[in-house]
Amino acid sequence: MKIYAVGGAIRDTLMGLPVHDIDYVVVGSSVEEMIAQGYRPVGKDFPVFLHPDTQAEYALARTERKTGKGYKGFMFYADPTVTLEQDLERRDLTINAMAQEVGADGKWVGPILDPYNGQQDLAARVFRHVSDAFAEDPLRLLRIARFAARFPDFTVAPETMAALRAIVESNELSALSAERVWQELARGFTASKPMRMFQVLLDADAARVLLPSALTSKLAQEEFREQLIAHLHAADNRLEDRCAVTLMHLPASEIRSWAECVKMPNEVRDFSEIFSELNVLIEKSVNDAGASYQPADILAWFNRADVWRKPERGNALLNLAKRISLNVSALISAMQNAQSLNTAEIIEGVPAEQRSNGERIRSAVDAARLLAITAAVSI
Repeated sequence: MKIYAVGGAIRDTLMGLPVHDIDYVVVGSSVEEMIAQGYRPVGKDFPVFLHPDTQAEYALARTERKTGKGYKGFMFYADPTVTLEQDLERRDLTINAMAQEVGADGKWVGPILDPYNGQQDLAARVFRHVSDAFAEDPLRLLRIARFAARFPDFTVAPETMAALRAIVESNELSALSAERVWQELARGFTASKPMRMFQVLLDADAARVLLPSALTSKLAQEEFREQLIAHLHAADNRLEDRCAVTLMHLPASEIRSWAECVKMPNEVRDFSEIFSELNVLIEKSVNDAGASYQPADILAWFNRADVWRKPERGNALLNLAKRISLNVSALISAMQNAQSLNTAEIIEGVPAEQRSNGERIRSAVDAARLLAITAAVSI
């Protein structure tokens, strides 16, 4: 049997990037032989084994055949007769379909095996699919979009873009689990150029299926795209920040609806919703006569963001707004003023017979906070 390092590890090595994970393929072996050599079987859908010493994953070379919808609708065939070239043919892109033999000492040896001209496409900075079977797996559309965000200087080959559109037209995207959709989108959000992901989704006509309809409409506008590029550049690469600036012009209700569809983590959803409401508050202050904040509106947003129990989230929201050049200096001062209040002293000011009344306590605390906010925004 022979062992090869394959896929992204070869690609990243050729690009001079750090290699974090290595995929290994074993050619000319069987389940019985792998077990006899101490490898532990762990694969559910196809033969994958853990190395007895390193615990790295090793998969038997395999072919696949489409049997149903979605990325799970495949039947796999692993056998000692399956060649390396056959295994590489089932991969998505030519740049991910290269391999190099692994010697007995674990080091890569010999030439790079490149039956589908991945090195040529790597040099030309082109995403090109390996075979017609590419369009059978809808997850690959999201992977290409995410790769575009990670490698923004690459373009999608015309024939590959046609294959992406074929995936959309086949309605195969509906077979993807919400978790897998979010996993790929989240990785694209935190990549170097998230706008490239959105552009691929737009070009493939997949944005209307995968993204909120209001966001898809806005992404079609050049002015919005340019503003979003600037905001994404100004924001940290934290997932919460990237999602928030992307969704900030959507109503909080639409953000929640989409978040439920893609199983967005609650903390990311809440951060985006509250940032959207902050944007509404800022726009209202600009539109009001005198361009000033109303203390009651500020208090309502502070309560919504729960800056009292989660001050770090309040700071993160306002700092993000500041980084994308929104005028929130008055809000920052107001929050600091209100947070500095001693709630124990406020409660002591409530008549003793009313201190067991939760509503009365909340009212007293809100009144004190409102005064502190008013003092800050009146300066």
